[in-house]
Amino acid sequence: MASALLSAPSLAAHNPASRSFSGLRPIKSANSFVSLKPTPRRCTAIKAELNPSVVISLSTGLSLFLGRFVFFNFQRENVAKQGLPTQNGKTHFEAGDSRAQEVAGLLKSNDPVGFNLVDVLAWGSIGHIVAYYILATASNGYDPSFFN
Repeated sequence: MASALLSAPSLAAHNPASRSFSGLRPIKSANSFVSLKPTPRRCTAIKAELNPSVVISLSTGLSLFLGRFVFFNFQRENVAKQGLPTQNGKTHFEAGDSRAQEVAGLLKSNDPVGFNLVDVLAWGSIGHIVAYYILATASNGYDPSFFN
């Protein structure tokens, strides 16, 4: 047994004709590497169907517009209905947690209805997500009617 492990490998194992499988590529003979005529080179460039800058800008702008002029009152009313978190009938600040009070400067803005930095970041990120979804599905051959 030890002599079989220490012996030199046989050359039959390295012969391509004796192997039935060579990874993911088919086994080629020596003649297949010789090409009689050169293959023409084609210049193929990958180009997006839509201009990404325009799509991202329009989507983010539309999202900010909708957040400010359409969904703002709905969002604020739902937040007011929900109220502050409570424990034993008291808010966290009233119960003694001095760090539970919101930072006033972060939510302050000069906008007449109060659209602030947090709203801009939230609605802007939603706009970016929609834009990247549009770009990804427009350039990969996605067909929504495929599932119907």
